[in-house]
Formats: sequence, structure tokens, C-alpha cells
Amino acid sequence: MRHNFKNLKIWIISMDITNDIYKLTSIFPKSEIYGLVSHMNICSVSMPSNIAEGSNIGNKHFQHYLNISLGSSFELQTQLLIASQNNFLSKEKTVEIENKIIEFQKMTTSFINKLDLN
Repeated sequence: MRHNFKNLKIWIISMDITNDIYKLTSIFPKSEIYGLVSHMNICSVSMPSNIAEGSNIGNKHFQHYLNISLGSSFELQTQLLIASQNNFLSKEKTVEIENKIIEFQKMTTSFINKLDLN
């Protein structure tokens, strides 16, 4: 079954997270440009990209791409917490973005399980 990725809620929320991360990392210290900035941007881009890439193939293969996207979200969540520990962002901003990431993780896991039934 093919999916139009632009209509998937998980793609929409992952695009929102990516936008947040790009804005957030633009104010990180310049010393982090090849460290956390680069890693966080790559992980956030990986989330919607893998959803889009897998959306045009069968459900079994799509699940593989969704799992990669999910893995990137856990990696991003860890990097967000590292940035917070280093005081690169406020606790409020950390909680706000982490909650979006957790919402994405729950929705994506649910979607993967739903594909399993088909």
C-alpha cells in the first residue's frame, strides 16, 4: 500500500520538529557547529526524510524506514538533553521540544503496529 507522506501526521510533526531544531541550533555556540549542531540537524532531517522515502513502497519495507526515523528521534532526544545539560537552551525549550519528540515516537510506534496488522 502506498502512502502520501505529506498527509501523514507523523511526517507533519517531524517537519515541525526539524524546523524547531534548525531555529534552536542556530543560536548554539559556534564551537558546536561540527558537533551537536550538525548531529541534531542531521537527526531531525532524517525523521521526515525516511518517512517520505519509505512511503512509496510496501508496508513491510515502509516499517523499516519508519524504524530508522524512530531511531533518529531517540538519537535527537538524547542530543537535545545533552544540549540542555550544557545550558545551550532553556529548560522550558527543552521540555517543549522533547514533548514533541515523545509525541512523534508514540505516534510512529502506533503507526508501525498498525501496518503490522495489514
